[in-house]
Amino acid sequence: MLNISHNQLNKKIKLTHYKSGKNIFNKSYYKRFNQFLLVFALIGLIVLFLPWTQNITGKGLVTTLKLNQRPQTIQSQIPGRIEEWFVQEGDFVKQGDTILRISEVKSDYFDDKLVERTNDQIEAKSSSVIAYNDKVKALNRQITALISEQKLKIQQTQNKLLQSRLKVKSDSIDFEASKTNLTIAERQFNRIQTLQNEGLKAVRDVEEKRLKLQETQAKLISKENKYLASKNNVINSQIELSRIQATYTDKISKAQSNMYTAQSSGFDVKAQVTKLENTYSNYKKRNSLLYVTAPQNGYINKAIKGGIGVTFKEGEELVGIMPAQYDLAVETFVKPIDLPLLHIGETVRVQFDGWPAIVFSGWPNVSYGTYGAKVIAIENFISNNGKYRVLLVPDKSDHKWPNAIRIGSGAKTIALLEDVPIWFELWRQINSFPPNYYQPENSKNNTSKKDKK
Repeated sequence: MLNISHNQLNKKIKLTHYKSGKNIFNKSYYKRFNQFLLVFALIGLIVLFLPWTQNITGKGLVTTLKLNQRPQTIQSQIPGRIEEWFVQEGDFVKQGDTILRISEVKSDYFDDKLVERTNDQIEAKSSSVIAYNDKVKALNRQITALISEQKLKIQQTQNKLLQSRLKVKSDSIDFEASKTNLTIAERQFNRIQTLQNEGLKAVRDVEEKRLKLQETQAKLISKENKYLASKNNVINSQIELSRIQATYTDKISKAQSNMYTAQSSGFDVKAQVTKLENTYSNYKKRNSLLYVTAPQNGYINKAIKGGIGVTFKEGEELVGIMPAQYDLAVETFVKPIDLPLLHIGETVRVQFDGWPAIVFSGWPNVSYGTYGAKVIAIENFISNNGKYRVLLVPDKSDHKWPNAIRIGSGAKTIALLEDVPIWFELWRQINSFPPNYYQPENSKNNTSKKDKK
């Protein structure tokens, strides 16, 4: 109500005499509110000096510790066509159990007796190898016989040559003896003729000596003829020796050539046998690949290629399997600025999706629903999301992780660092400063020991 009248009612009537006036004009406004603000300010000031644990938060998911325990897909090494399924999604399979049967889609492998026919080819080629080996052995025996025969023939001819040379010597001696006899006969004839001319010898004696001289001359011619014939025999023996060496060298070379040809053919057939054996092994292995089996114990997650008659290429994913036995782990991602603050063996708190939790990141002791973990590996190369991957395993000294956790579920991680006052943490957050760089206790102890040494 506007105070525009000159008649002031509050001066004529005292409102405090009325009950409602007493309640209004005697009341202390904002007294309790001011007290509340004062208490709140004191509590806030005290809180600012309470300890706060610096931490690095990250988001990740549940995985397995070992690589062979992670979910995987089963592929076929060969292209094919799905003919029959032996499992359903959710079934448990053991290692080696058949999951599905496929058939060939390439015309090169349509023959049902391909393996048997390849084996028959191997046996036939193996027989050829044996035959070539026998031929090589026979040629070796032939070569050995020719070499022995050559040696004997050469020895025989050499003996004949030696005999001819000795005969030459013998005939040359006889020839020289005939020359000496001829000289003696000529002297005797000349002497007897001289005596006959002087009348001391008869004509008959001269004729006897002339006859003897003629006989000696005939013997000389005969001995010379024998001597030349012996020299001829030496030459003939030498020619025969050369002919034998040439003949047998030709025979032995021809036999060796046949042997090498047989060996080459045997090696060629042996290579064909090896190639056929390789093909046989490939065909046999390919037949075994027509049945896709489980690589390990696990559960069938999802059939990626369903139905009957569906064709696929080699390497395509057919079905997913989850190993039955696995060790849980958590992979989380941290910013590059926080990476130097993490160390192997450092304690981390984990909150799993779907598990109720009350989390105070700076006061881990009062948090509820988080589980302990330790850093086991830190990735050295940045991931596609611009962060570094860190692998966590359960902390055995803390509460056991829930048994109902499934691989692939989400998780939030809190890596605990140094304890600082709350006001310092607020100041750091406002200025976007990184947490304090620190070394774990184990690293500090190792560093101090090294310094002492």
